[in-house]
Amino acid sequence: MKSSIVNSIKSLPPLPKTVIDMQRVCNDPDGSIHEMVKVVEQDPMIVANLLKAANSPLYSFRHEITNVAQAVSLFGMSMTRSIGLGNSVRKLLNVDMEPYGISSERFAEISSIQAALMHKWYGQIDRTKADKLFLASFLQETGKILIASDVIQEHMETSFRSDIDMAIDIAQVERNYVEETTATVTAAIFTHWNFDEEFVDMIRFSDAPEEAPEAVAEFATALNIVKTIVPVNNPFGDHPLTQGLKKAEAAGYDVSKLQEAVDAIREIESV
Repeated sequence: MKSSIVNSIKSLPPLPKTVIDMQRVCNDPDGSIHEMVKVVEQDPMIVANLLKAANSPLYSFRHEITNVAQAVSLFGMSMTRSIGLGNSVRKLLNVDMEPYGISSERFAEISSIQAALMHKWYGQIDRTKADKLFLASFLQETGKILIASDVIQEHMETSFRSDIDMAIDIAQVERNYVEETTATVTAAIFTHWNFDEEFVDMIRFSDAPEEAPEAVAEFATALNIVKTIVPVNNPFGDHPLTQGLKKAEAAGYDVSKLQEAVDAIREIESV
């Protein structure tokens, strides 16, 4: 891995205590909704982001969500942890996504859209796997933050952005400029933060699911399909959608379930 990116990862600050506590509660077989609510309420920023997500049309809750207890009860502990972690990670990192041609706000939106699409799609297939994939899809683009920073430091942002704008394969553009892809950089970030091997590997192999160990191959394939359909340079574009559906069909999925999830998210996005 390029030394400048390695150094950026080594210099990352530790995750906030609130996020670590959320991880602990979520991973504890005896952890409770009540305990998760108490942890979340300690961090005003996480509270704000959780309520914003709960009232987003992406999740289609019927009533306005006004407090943490309501939000945690509706999302469940795993999704609550994912939303809190995702927003905390972006806060920790210096987010300047200009090389990708999007704002930091749009970058956050696309991460949320990928996660919501995964939730709607895989929720129809396997709820337990859907929870794991929601976290991974929410965070799988994190590496783009460090890649963008490296491109800026090397004064290559103009040519990089031009190539990204036209790219069908974003990962190949990243390799051309920084010798890595978002998947490998994201995996390295979460290895640095001591995330479990399964989570890291499902992201690491999301560019090449066919090379993934059997234990994570399904997860890596699902992540690849979602980021194919919702790339940062053309979310839900005709070509990305066609390619994503083809990949899903080739992997043996019921494409109608994926199309149904895509249609639901696209309808919300167009409002």
